[in-house]
Amino acid sequence: MEAGGLEWLLVPMRQLVSWGAAGAMVFGGVVPYIPQYRDIRRTQNAEGFSTYVCLVLLVANILRILFWFGRRFESPLLWQSIIMIITMLLMLKLCTEVRVSNELNLKRRSFAAADSKDEEIKAPPKRSYLDFDLNYFWHWSKFTDYVQCVLTFTGVTGYITYLWLDSYLFVETLGFLAVFTEAMLGVPQLYRNYQNRSTEGMSVKMVLMWTSGDTFKTVYFILNQAPFQFSICGLLQVFVDIAILLQVYLYSYYPQKPVSHTAHPASTKAL
Repeated sequence: MEAGGLEWLLVPMRQLVSWGAAGAMVFGGVVPYIPQYRDIRRTQNAEGFSTYVCLVLLVANILRILFWFGRRFESPLLWQSIIMIITMLLMLKLCTEVRVSNELNLKRRSFAAADSKDEEIKAPPKRSYLDFDLNYFWHWSKFTDYVQCVLTFTGVTGYITYLWLDSYLFVETLGFLAVFTEAMLGVPQLYRNYQNRSTEGMSVKMVLMWTSGDTFKTVYFILNQAPFQFSICGLLQVFVDIAILLQVYLYSYYPQKPVSHTAHPASTKAL
């Protein structure tokens, strides 16, 4: 009777823990970007956030969704990709609006006393996705250009995936590319710290959030027997996060050189 009563209590407890883990998996990845979004909105300054982070995460999660069609994995991982794509599009929309607004304000201040001809010549050019100018790739003036690019990439990769969906090698390679792209997100930050021999301007709290989130994610992959690509690249992400934390310790207690560079806000990976 006592064992039965205990089992009656443990079953819903396990279910709650399972739901909690799935919810954390779905929404945990976007949590670090919430304060970033609010800060950009409050300050109307997006210089501390690199939109290339959005590019990397959009590519990684689109590929992960396509991988799901070839090898069905845990549904929370699928929903995580969908939520992340929506989040990155919202970040892109805000950053584009802020950047264009700041360019227009700068133009107004710079040419307050200029004649119309000078103003026309010096006005910041509008950059479009359809210009096909690689020098301004992912630096466009309208959010719709980013949407067109994402839809084009999704359409092309989706069509290729449809043609090769029966190929085991293609599907496994697609899965590896998806998670490996995301795993490399922190490498530019690691390299920049190494170049500067300093972590000045980098948010240690944010790195701790990356580390805890990536650790939880990797454990989730392993316990739920996700495809091996997820576990391997999750471990790689944790390794990169720990390496960045080691840089914080080394450059704080054993400075390599006097810091003469301009402080650079680093509130996100891969600036």
